[in-house]
Amino acid sequence: MTAQPNNDFVQEVVARGGDSVTMCFQCGTCTASCPSGRQTSFRTRKLVRMAQLGLKDEVLNSQELWYCTTCYTCTERCPRNVAIVDIIIAMRNMAVAEGKMFDGHRKTAQSFVKNGHTVPISAEVKAQRKAMGLPEVPPTVLANEKAMADFDKILKATGFKKTIGE
Repeated sequence: MTAQPNNDFVQEVVARGGDSVTMCFQCGTCTASCPSGRQTSFRTRKLVRMAQLGLKDEVLNSQELWYCTTCYTCTERCPRNVAIVDIIIAMRNMAVAEGKMFDGHRKTAQSFVKNGHTVPISAEVKAQRKAMGLPEVPPTVLANEKAMADFDKILKATGFKKTIGE
């Protein structure tokens, strides 16, 4: 089956914050300098090129879309000042809007909704904090019911819970 280009995809990426996607001339600096690419099949340049070609379904269904750690090495080294991380985030946002999300990111988001933090505080961490003379629970939404209630209102207002399948 041949990939079907979506001629509007580049403009959708631009509208979501990836406005420099058309500036990339495929030199490969991003892929060559990507720390994630050294450990995975992630090829930044390939993902950007697929976006330029309008391969929306291929991009939004790609596991590689979620391999970027947003370290900004690619953006810092790009000779054309292409904001590659912004492009990737724009495409991730598009994927999430269509219900597509890497499982690890979904689990992190679910923890965020449940705890107000991406990493829950364990009994071990509480004991370490206490041993250092700190409150067992940090002074964040974990320790402030009003802040947690406000946080929950924001999640409801933005539809974030629905987006991640809560």
